[in-house]
Amino acid sequence: MLSGLVIVDKPQGWTSHDVVGRMRRLAGTRKVGHAGTLDPMATGVLVLGINKATRLLTYIVGTSKTYTATIRLGQSTVTDDAEGEVTYTTSAAGITEQEIYDGVAALTGELQQVPSSVSAIKVNGERAYARVRSGEDVKLAARPVTIHRFDVHAIRRDAAASVVDLDVTVECSSGTYIRALARDLGNALGVGGHLTALRRTQVGPYTLDQARTLEQLAEELNVLDMSLAARALMPNRELTAEETAEISFGRRITAGTAPGTPGAATAEHPAAGFAPDGSLVALLADAGSYAKPVLVFAPGNGAAATAAAEA
Repeated sequence: MLSGLVIVDKPQGWTSHDVVGRMRRLAGTRKVGHAGTLDPMATGVLVLGINKATRLLTYIVGTSKTYTATIRLGQSTVTDDAEGEVTYTTSAAGITEQEIYDGVAALTGELQQVPSSVSAIKVNGERAYARVRSGEDVKLAARPVTIHRFDVHAIRRDAAASVVDLDVTVECSSGTYIRALARDLGNALGVGGHLTALRRTQVGPYTLDQARTLEQLAEELNVLDMSLAARALMPNRELTAEETAEISFGRRITAGTAPGTPGAATAEHPAAGFAPDGSLVALLADAGSYAKPVLVFAPGNGAAATAAAEA
């Protein structure tokens, strides 16, 4: 059965669900999922898992992301991006370069970010964007995010429109809204702001260089083997033939690293265990003097499943 990751270069105007639907038809299976949505306006890296590889998506969702974007200062919109109605306009002509760089610096590091009100976050069981569209004034709670890098590459001034466009690169933690970053920068500068372009260039270890368009994938379905995907994603542990046999049946083996020490595998951040032939056997977590399987992929345990560790 075909299993692995597909790194898609998502086209503009498509939802992540649209891309999943297309991949289901291309791969001939219903078991396809994605590791974190991209807004319809955005393009770039969307990581999909096929069949057993969907089990890896949980560990990809929480990785850091990198984007290139264009932020427009001088206009605010209801969606914080170019797809929404403009709600506020003022001249940004007086904003200096130093003020821009100071504003960007203030939005770098650990932040409490309020997501865009038209995000997919659920409020009492309903998506926030659905509540906004029905006329409700939605206020979302701030959440911790980390902006590892916020670089300004170009500052372009449009004298006729009195707006300033910034071309930027943002590397951030999972859960960060780049639209909200644009909004907050504009508000901090007193002129409002929104996102006019967004392209995701990296998700964890997977980059735009590996991505293929849907047209390319229709011609040749380029699937990243599960073993290669896991090697890039998490710490590796090479297993002996005896350890491979034990893990294949959900049994414990000697720990790779002592718990609490740097590099120790946990259930949330497991290590990938590989058989002598290089195939992915299981995801492992260290517990005391033992390592126990979190997920087993080896044939010895049938289909990939959560393994019950020995007491």
